[in-house]
Amino acid sequence: MSREAPADQVTPDDFFRTDVRVGKVVAAEEFPGARKPAYKLRIDFGPLGEKRSSAQITARYTPEELVGRLVIAVTNFPPRQIATFLSEVLVLGVPDAAGDVILLAPDAEVAPGTRVF
Repeated sequence: MSREAPADQVTPDDFFRTDVRVGKVVAAEEFPGARKPAYKLRIDFGPLGEKRSSAQITARYTPEELVGRLVIAVTNFPPRQIATFLSEVLVLGVPDAAGDVILLAPDAEVAPGTRVF
């Protein structure tokens, strides 16, 4: 088993500048224009409104399974152009042994827009 080098240390102030929130997926569709297999997601963040994200999560999830699911996302990164799609938030996940992304999510129902801290 190889070990990754630790990330550079940050202060709590650095961490708390990152706005990480719970969102509820309201729409998911194939994204054929992406370089790597991905979905286009529309996610409800409650008081922040709906945001869009391109997510490379096709190996473990279908669009139908994603709708209604709670996810965790960074909401204050600058938007990023992915092919013809403007991705506004970064949905968070961790890789399994095969490198496929497993989405991070709360283990109980919480309101969309709830801040993670």
